[in-house]
Amino acid sequence: MSDIVLKIRDREGMLHEVDAPTDMNMNLMEVVRSYELAPEGTVGICGGMAMCASCQFYINSDHSLPEKSDEEEAMLSEAFFVNDNSRLGCQIPITEDLNGLTVELAPEGA
Repeated sequence: MSDIVLKIRDREGMLHEVDAPTDMNMNLMEVVRSYELAPEGTVGICGGMAMCASCQFYINSDHSLPEKSDEEEAMLSEAFFVNDNSRLGCQIPITEDLNGLTVELAPEGA
């Protein structure tokens, strides 16, 4: 098993350093849910299909991420609190390249 460390700031402003497995085909949204870093039912409402933006994050570190899909672009264009560094966590697979990634959950309702 190969884990990486992610730094995730929750919606209350608390910073969490969590271990995330790279060998379980997880995404950033699923890591947040597994560590219960947001109240149940507030992150990943659509199940990770890029259809709700409840898992919007602000990427606060300089990591190379996958390009945004058309679906992700469309969902972010309709979401609230979108910034230039906004991404949907369900669209960011956990890979070894993301070790040290620093993110912040966007406000609820995003």
